[in-house]
Amino acid sequence: MSEIALEVRNIVKRFPGVLANDHVNFVLRKGEVHALLGENGAGKTTLMNIIYGLYRPDEGEIYVDGQKVTIDSPHDAIRLGIGMVHQHFMLVPVFTVAENLILGAEPTKGWSLDLKAAREAVRRLSAQYGLEVEPDAVVEDLPVGVQQRVEILKALYREAKILVLDEPTAVLTPQEVEELFVIMRQLTQRGVSIIFITHKLKEVLAIADHITVMRRGKVVGTTTPAETDEAGLAAMMVGRQVVLQVEKTPAKPGEVVLEVENLEVEDERGLPAVDGVSFEVREGEILGIAGVQGNGQTELVEAITGLRHIRNGHIRLGGQEAPERAPRYLIEHGMGHIPEDRQKHGLVLSYTIADNLVLCTYYQPPFARGLQRNQAAIVENAERLVNQFDVRTPSIFTTAGSLSGGNQQKVIVAREFSRPLKLLVANQPTRGLDVGSIEYIHKRIIQMRDQGVAVLLVSAELDEIMSLADRIAVMYRGKIVAVVEAGQVSKEELGLLMAGSGIEKARAG
Repeated sequence: MSEIALEVRNIVKRFPGVLANDHVNFVLRKGEVHALLGENGAGKTTLMNIIYGLYRPDEGEIYVDGQKVTIDSPHDAIRLGIGMVHQHFMLVPVFTVAENLILGAEPTKGWSLDLKAAREAVRRLSAQYGLEVEPDAVVEDLPVGVQQRVEILKALYREAKILVLDEPTAVLTPQEVEELFVIMRQLTQRGVSIIFITHKLKEVLAIADHITVMRRGKVVGTTTPAETDEAGLAAMMVGRQVVLQVEKTPAKPGEVVLEVENLEVEDERGLPAVDGVSFEVREGEILGIAGVQGNGQTELVEAITGLRHIRNGHIRLGGQEAPERAPRYLIEHGMGHIPEDRQKHGLVLSYTIADNLVLCTYYQPPFARGLQRNQAAIVENAERLVNQFDVRTPSIFTTAGSLSGGNQQKVIVAREFSRPLKLLVANQPTRGLDVGSIEYIHKRIIQMRDQGVAVLLVSAELDEIMSLADRIAVMYRGKIVAVVEAGQVSKEELGLLMAGSGIEKARAG
């Protein structure tokens, strides 16, 4: 029997104007964690979509357990024992764990659904793989880390022996990441092979057995954690040396730019999401808001940026009360916004890149003369920013919806950073970006701070918060439970605060 679980040979995939995979070779051994690294546009997602049957290769061969196979659909992949856990969970929130587990592969008893068998399957797989989950729990009531377990159980229920984990730690606390790594090791000990896609180099070195790096559609090398380090991996990904820890001088805070006082905001269900939050952000400082996703950060940012109704409290920009739900007023008074949901709030996907880059300023000179657009200025602006921010696109007239997620993020960042700002509200500014792009954006954020811009940084990435922020506020269940000076708190202490532990100790301190 083959010791190789999966092998792809000379895979080629072309899209109009793009060679996404250029004769890619990749080998996954049985019972190993094989990390796949690369910049945005390197071809990782395309390769995984080919393996999972979402794309068909133009050239090349795929072997599973030593046998050549054809994978035309996800159904074929599942039949061959390949499972995929997507970055954005594919769960039905109002269903139970057991109901989500069997969706699409329902056990029956006569003509009726056999939910008893589904519950037993959850318990059996939970015990077998160390994935403790309550079968009758409703998914929307579960923490993010437990929801991820449900996704993994779904794949194991379908007898997956090869698991593709796409950015699995993106929304987890440090403690949940450790728990996931324990689960991954337990899975590999039971013969499951894992492809681990991530941008987090420390995690790759902590969990991977082998590491394959892609750049511009090609495999540039395969190595092991013992043979490399973060700097080496970053250089392989980008093709040059990368500064992983941004350098910054101490902040010199000036006048208050943003003042939030006793803010109360409701979520879509009318339940309290932001509960009496107060803070200030000053010129020349970065206030980082840390927290596990779903603790009110989204609603807080939407209220500050004029996208959500305020139930109570005050938001003042430059000492003036900000009118509610007035994004244009805020933009014209110097607020920049990198939204959490780039597709919903950051871009018009059917518009060209050039038009998306002037969404905030299209009616102002030099992009307009009265009611007439100045197309030459719009084109010149787009060409300059696409080059400056390394947006990977065949043309500035390509629609934003056709770009990869990382390149969509670059378009938003380019638009916001190219305007004169007094306040930058950056919500997950580097989500989905590669190390080279992260390095560039971090440097620009620090430059803005040093030029006197007030920065409100919201991020689930603790490394990002600790690297950039001058002060850190931790949100938990709609409240700010602690505000600490950066450099005076450990990553572990912040992780505990994010999970709701250590709050009384922080308040006492």
